[in-house]
Amino acid sequence: MKQAALTNNPTDGNEDPQEIRASIGRTMGRWRLLVGRRVLARLAIDKVAPGFEISHLDVLDAVRRAEPDDEVTVGTIAELMRIDPSRASRIVADMVARGVLRREASQADARRIIVVMTDLGKKLMLEVQAVKRAVIETILADWPEEEVAAFSVLFDKFVTGMERIHQNRENAGHDDNRASGA
Repeated sequence: MKQAALTNNPTDGNEDPQEIRASIGRTMGRWRLLVGRRVLARLAIDKVAPGFEISHLDVLDAVRRAEPDDEVTVGTIAELMRIDPSRASRIVADMVARGVLRREASQADARRIIVVMTDLGKKLMLEVQAVKRAVIETILADWPEEEVAAFSVLFDKFVTGMERIHQNRENAGHDDNRASGA
């Protein structure tokens, strides 16, 4: 890929505000392709968990995110991943067989089965996160610290805005992807 295709950001600081916003849109398109191809997850799988699928990492991440707040069920995982509960159950069963998750009786309600990460699952999650951090460190290696700090705040602010728009749309009943598992 040619360098010109790798960037479309204004360079002289005197661009028209409309062109700057258009540039953000073009960059978002490039970012969407990378996210859609799950570049970071694939790198992590290649380095840490050959034989795993991206859905395995998604389940581990869902368990990691949900555990601090509550006991995690297959339903919780399905909701966080926005997939059908039967699909979540199949993935969890595979991960139990691989020894990275286990099923237990809930401490709050012994009739309910919860999903917890095993020591192997926790180790794997830490290794995956380390690979992702290493990729980010590589990208940011030649950035001045002030730019890294500013980017951290601004990227979070941007993503939070996108999440808010998505949540408002979902609350309005326009989430067409839930039933399809997309």
